[in-house]
Amino acid sequence: MAKSYYVYILASQRNGTLYTGFTGNLEGRIWEHKNDIFEGFTKKYGVKLLVWYDVFDDVQAAIQREKTIKKWPRKWKLSLIEAQNPGWRDLYEYLNF
Repeated sequence: MAKSYYVYILASQRNGTLYTGFTGNLEGRIWEHKNDIFEGFTKKYGVKLLVWYDVFDDVQAAIQREKTIKKWPRKWKLSLIEAQNPGWRDLYEYLNF
């Protein structure tokens, strides 16, 4: 079975503070964000809603995508979220692992 890698965007609220990340375990990593397991940006700013993610089979492609999105202007990130999740639902509730 092939390993999957994920690039994700978290938000504090609709149009709020955004965080872009990468992981090989989306469900576990988002759980860590939601439960303030680590000190850092997401804990400090209450960034806990999974509002966008993409899946990759290739780790290098996922890392490159994360780096690319992190360089984007905020407006582009908001457009990316709105295109796939216009209601800004917390997608963590819909993960089926």
